[in-house]
Amino acid sequence: MRNSIFIFLLGILLSMTSCRKDFEFEPSTGDLEFSRDTVYLDTVFTNVGSSTYTLKVYNRSNKDINIPKIQLAKGNSSKYRITVDGMEGLDEDNSGYGDGKIFNNVELLAKDSLYIFIETTAEITDANPTDFLYTDNIQFDLGSNLQKVELVTLIQDAVFLYPQKYVDPVTQAVTYESLTIGADEIYGFYLDESDPVHGNELVMTNQKPYVIYGYAGVPSGKTLTIDPGARIHFHAGSGIIVANGASIQVNGDISTTDALENEVIFEGDRLEPDFSDIPGQWGTIWLTSGSVNNQFNHATIKNAAIGLYIQDCPVSIKNTQIYDCSNFGILAQTATITGENIVINSAGQAALACTLGGSYEFKHCTFNNNWPGSNQLAVLVDNFYLDGNNQSVAFDLLQANFFNCIIYGSNQVEMLLKKNDTKQFNYLFNNCLVKFSSTNLTATGMYDFDTDTVHYNAIYKNTNPLFEDINHNKLNIEADSPSAGKGNLIYLVTTDVLGNPRTSNPPDLGAYQSAPFPL
Repeated sequence: MRNSIFIFLLGILLSMTSCRKDFEFEPSTGDLEFSRDTVYLDTVFTNVGSSTYTLKVYNRSNKDINIPKIQLAKGNSSKYRITVDGMEGLDEDNSGYGDGKIFNNVELLAKDSLYIFIETTAEITDANPTDFLYTDNIQFDLGSNLQKVELVTLIQDAVFLYPQKYVDPVTQAVTYESLTIGADEIYGFYLDESDPVHGNELVMTNQKPYVIYGYAGVPSGKTLTIDPGARIHFHAGSGIIVANGASIQVNGDISTTDALENEVIFEGDRLEPDFSDIPGQWGTIWLTSGSVNNQFNHATIKNAAIGLYIQDCPVSIKNTQIYDCSNFGILAQTATITGENIVINSAGQAALACTLGGSYEFKHCTFNNNWPGSNQLAVLVDNFYLDGNNQSVAFDLLQANFFNCIIYGSNQVEMLLKKNDTKQFNYLFNNCLVKFSSTNLTATGMYDFDTDTVHYNAIYKNTNPLFEDINHNKLNIEADSPSAGKGNLIYLVTTDVLGNPRTSNPPDLGAYQSAPFPL
């Protein structure tokens, strides 16, 4: 009897199952919906891959559907690549993998969605010659049910500079050109003033952007001159090295529009907005020991590991902005720096580090550090390091002068002085706003802001300068800022970092003349 009941119930269950249509897919009818009707892939350099962009496809119906075809309109010749829910696609004859061009019979459940991921790598010759746009579209279904999503990318031409590759004719072993710096071999090459392809690589103009792979070296006895409006981009792990006896002259100028048409800009080679404030995308501009006549004017340096690495050499830095560096904005070692209207914001260790002694003078500079951490500083000054035996190796700090400056950030202490008494340690802060709140450090006797007139005069401690927007590197101030009108005319730089005349009397602290924030 029990067996009979079991067989009866099993029969009912099987008959119910046989009637289910949960996985019977019907052909699509052209009623798909999309998260966007056009996907704009941000500007890329010729032959440099883009970021990955996302399109979401929705089946709003109550039916499970089969999309007969999803494909790029240009087929296998398209410079775009797509994946559909992880699938890579087929060739046009439905055999083999097609590298993200064509997909047949894509199933999509009722009330469900799928993701399409889109990338491109294209050349300037692929783009429309009038507007440099490269376009295609993703097609869904066929015939009267055809639906499309447009794809648009701006391709930018550039001058590409990179180390030469050498292949041994016998062993086929591959080696690359390199630079010798001290005991180190660095992936890089020397710029050539008579290169057969680019001509004079030691003069960088504003005609096309430059994209550098590896370290571009300036040879001894030569000068790298960078014209107003030049754009220099670096691939990961790349930068510029100025050799012993060489020079760099960055000759930016005042810009009159938001396009910063005369500013010289150094940044990474990823042009998408999502990369605009990501630190550590490239290495550094390295001024090695013995380099000479170095100058930066109206330059912007973004997203490096170290913005400027300056070793035992002189440099003039004026009207220069350095943002979002993973380690230091400026790391100086036994260097000689004259700085005016410098703005540094956000660095993993210190915005400005004047280390191993040297000689430094800064006027109307803004050093701010809101890096998310507890150990970052706006300004570090020291004259020694500890060797492998934990012994102090000291150097003379001839001067570290800060006049009409702002030193601020998110930590309680944003200025740190570390000295070895066996060598000179000369420092002077006049008319500066300083973020400093530490009873332990005050006890050292090096931070007597109110009574030590040899080292400090007119110090405004722990007052918020009220920058416009530190998260977007806008460190300008308004007239009601506590740093407005607190400067000293003795140290006046007549124009600010943007070229605006300083009209306040007394002048404002920092790199910016106070003005109402833009609406």
